[in-house]
Amino acid sequence: MDIRSGRVEKRAIERERKMKTAQTVLITGVGKGLGRALALELATRGHTVIGCSRSQDNLNSLQSQLSSSNHSLNHLFVNADVRSNDAVQQLARLVMDKKAVPDIIVNNAGTINKNNKIWEVPVEEFEEVMDTNVKGTTNVLRHFIPLMIAANKGEGIIVNMSSGWGRSGAALVAPYCASKWAIEGLSKSVAKEVPQGMAVVALNPGVINTDMLSSCFGSSASLYQTPQSWALKAATLILNLSPADNGASLTV
Repeated sequence: MDIRSGRVEKRAIERERKMKTAQTVLITGVGKGLGRALALELATRGHTVIGCSRSQDNLNSLQSQLSSSNHSLNHLFVNADVRSNDAVQQLARLVMDKKAVPDIIVNNAGTINKNNKIWEVPVEEFEEVMDTNVKGTTNVLRHFIPLMIAANKGEGIIVNMSSGWGRSGAALVAPYCASKWAIEGLSKSVAKEVPQGMAVVALNPGVINTDMLSSCFGSSASLYQTPQSWALKAATLILNLSPADNGASLTV
């Protein structure tokens, strides 16, 4: 980040602090990558994070990192697999019992296939991409939208993580592209179903140096921005979304 853009970012954060009270944000796939970086950034800004991950070890290390930085208060981290409708239902019940219904949801959990032509992608690998990226997002929508409508008086923001490959095609990652095109369509459709006062958006995070990018780009993934620098911009964008953004396809 250059000096000028850094100043702009700082002004945006200060404006956000003045305009908004603390928010409760649910982030799926919070154990690593973009989800973890976003959780840490939001916690630093004084917001409450509810996070889920398939890895208890990743959740433990995230909790330790927040504790060491004195940002651990009131966060809730749960070992849950979004691919399982039952697991997401249990998460929703836990959140409701703790009176911690989110103001914002970030459907971030995702995976990608190993580079391969579609006819060479193993069936199990294709199904994992679809189950995580599409069904996982849908499971969260199914169980949390009714909670948000009831608890937040029809208000709330839902961010479904898309991709540049959800708006264009690329060789060797057809399953991933298909899943993210599905997220774009799903988001636009659900945006027409939620009550006025809510917003559902598809968000392309851009190109970031994560494990998923490394699986596609190899060592050249290191040439791209880190999740931490991405989270500075993404947190500001997400926290400033409003009902006017409903149905939009946005990019960090």
